[in-house]
Amino acid sequence: MLVYGVTTFIILFVVLSSFIKILNEYERGVIFRLGRVIAAKGPGLIVLIPFVDKMVKVSLRLVTLDVDPQDIITRDNVSVKVNAVIYFRVVDPVKAVVDVESYQYAMSQLAQTTIRSVCGQAELDELLAERDKLNEKLQEILDSQTDPWGVKVSTVELKHIDLPSEMQRAMARQAEAERDRRAKVINAEGEFQASTRLAEAAEIIQKQPMALQLRFLQTVSGIAGDRNTTTILPIPIELFSPFLKSISKPD
Repeated sequence: MLVYGVTTFIILFVVLSSFIKILNEYERGVIFRLGRVIAAKGPGLIVLIPFVDKMVKVSLRLVTLDVDPQDIITRDNVSVKVNAVIYFRVVDPVKAVVDVESYQYAMSQLAQTTIRSVCGQAELDELLAERDKLNEKLQEILDSQTDPWGVKVSTVELKHIDLPSEMQRAMARQAEAERDRRAKVINAEGEFQASTRLAEAAEIIQKQPMALQLRFLQTVSGIAGDRNTTTILPIPIELFSPFLKSISKPD
């Protein structure tokens, strides 16, 4: 009698589990009745007709797809490897089940071909400097292609661009040459500004001779402030001009 009761309970549990389903908040169930789509139901308790209804669960959560590195030849004939990450979610569970066999596999293949196509049309400098623009272009293309599948692509990000070693060395040499050029330009600009100021100072001294005497006194004051044991002061010849004139006068 006990064995019969246990067997009955197991059979009842199997029957109930076949037509009573519980879906989480992020899940939807696409119901097929005799092979035809009825609707997408959920979340919560779903009651199915045994041996008539069939349910396929679909997750509506954001999916992160890591695209494998792709070998790409840019428009300026540079071979690079590019990988990316794609964020997408299902917005129409019926289309995601009916219109495509496996939307995640289809998304992976479509992403690989699209990345090769878009990045292959760009030059290397554009690929490195304008990554945001390429991300937006990839997102627009993938979103338009996956819309019939009931899938929404929210973000596409190029993760890493792997350059050949010889290209990395060439770019390092280019960057070093650019830094040297900027240093020389800055040095030349400083010399030009200094020479301009000196020319202006010379004009002022030429117009005002006393400015030279004031400058001389400032120099003497600065030297006196230092701890020097011996100080040699140049004396302008103008200081002796009155004495020379008096000596040169005839008696």
